[in-house]
Amino acid sequence: MSIWKPDPSFYPSPRLAAQAPPEKLAYVAAFDPDRNLPDAIEIVDVDPGSPDYASIVGTLPMPNTGDELHHFGWNACSSCLCPNAPHPHTERRYLVVPGLRSSRIYIIDTKADPLKPGIVKIIEPEAIANRTGYSRPHTVHCGPGGIYVTALGSADGGAPGGIFLLDPQSFEPLGRWEVDRGPQQLAYDGWWHLGYDTLVTSEWGTPDTFENGLIPEVLLGGRYGRKLHFWDLTRRKHLQEIDFGPEYQLVFELRPAHDPTKTYGFVNCVISLKDLSSSIWVWYRDGNAWAVRKIIDIPAEPASADVLPPVLQSFGAVPPLVTDIDLSMDDRFLYVSCWGTGDLLQYDVSDPFAPKLTGKVRIGGIVSRASHPTAPDNALNGGPQMVEISRDGKRVYFTNSLYGAVDPQFYPEGIDGWMVKLDADADGGLAFDPKFFLEWPAGHRPHQIRLQGGDCSSDSYCYP
Repeated sequence: MSIWKPDPSFYPSPRLAAQAPPEKLAYVAAFDPDRNLPDAIEIVDVDPGSPDYASIVGTLPMPNTGDELHHFGWNACSSCLCPNAPHPHTERRYLVVPGLRSSRIYIIDTKADPLKPGIVKIIEPEAIANRTGYSRPHTVHCGPGGIYVTALGSADGGAPGGIFLLDPQSFEPLGRWEVDRGPQQLAYDGWWHLGYDTLVTSEWGTPDTFENGLIPEVLLGGRYGRKLHFWDLTRRKHLQEIDFGPEYQLVFELRPAHDPTKTYGFVNCVISLKDLSSSIWVWYRDGNAWAVRKIIDIPAEPASADVLPPVLQSFGAVPPLVTDIDLSMDDRFLYVSCWGTGDLLQYDVSDPFAPKLTGKVRIGGIVSRASHPTAPDNALNGGPQMVEISRDGKRVYFTNSLYGAVDPQFYPEGIDGWMVKLDADADGGLAFDPKFFLEWPAGHRPHQIRLQGGDCSSDSYCYP
């Protein structure tokens, strides 16, 4: 008699997940900003004992051009062990990879040979539009009862954006997640507090306001996303909206505490119209409602107009442009990507209301063009953007491209892609791994990273 066993990469608690074996491969979404070449999932060797360390060891090109692979995720994760919607015999084997521009989704099987994954299903944009009413799939999370996909636009590209579900077995689009949307119109990220039956969503804008780049009139008019929305996860009903105010634009990445007994999380605001600063906010339970508090301000840096891109010349400053954040598995360290200035910041958030800066490196940047120890004479462009942390918190990976249409607005010469790894000290502090600087092959730019076996932004847990 055979005995079913849960996937060994599933862990009931974040504490146990942090004891997982080190990752050996990373899957990275790579796209052609000119939309001439097919996008690809590139497989990077991240095993320090391998002769191919810090190099691309496999490539899976897409069958189409112009997808703009962006954020993607696993089909299943540790939430499959939750008591409210258990799927303990599901495997973490498929990558669910949306094309943000094409609205197409690829299902990629990594099991037979992790170095040679294959496409097993393609969900065309028409199927998504017809079954869900949405387009521009953006973020993928495996969760209770299915695969949750945030979408930035309706079927016709307008509002509202929202969330739809894919069946976890067939990957067929099931339909729109929201039963009672309330006032929510804009969408971006979505994540949850499983222990409190609460889902949280954030905002960017409708596709017509970003697909050809950020529109200054929309940004300066305060018409990009600036709100968080809180939902009843089971009843799929909108509960509460928190407006950050028109000064704050682009409320993006959601990072709830991994410990399911905690009722707080972190979100980044990309830019303040008042002074070009970026900020980090914490949401938390306050009595019978949710509240937010700004906990970190990251100021813009003065710069001469003649070294700034046209979009910034009248401001005379480099905004930090915090475009991604990530939270370590033990909820202790928050990592903050400053794509504009080139900084990757590490904060101790053991007390989420009193963060302490504990680590900082600089690479790239609009003005600084800081180099890497491996290539000390190279003036690098782009900056820390998509950041991912190993489950044990010891390794931090990041890439340097934001979005095809936005990259040239801040780096007019274009971005030469690269991927970097940092070593993180257990008590705080960051250092470049001098052996890990991966110059990306010309024609593609790297974006999101997923680590084999899971990482700090792929899984959610139901046990503390």
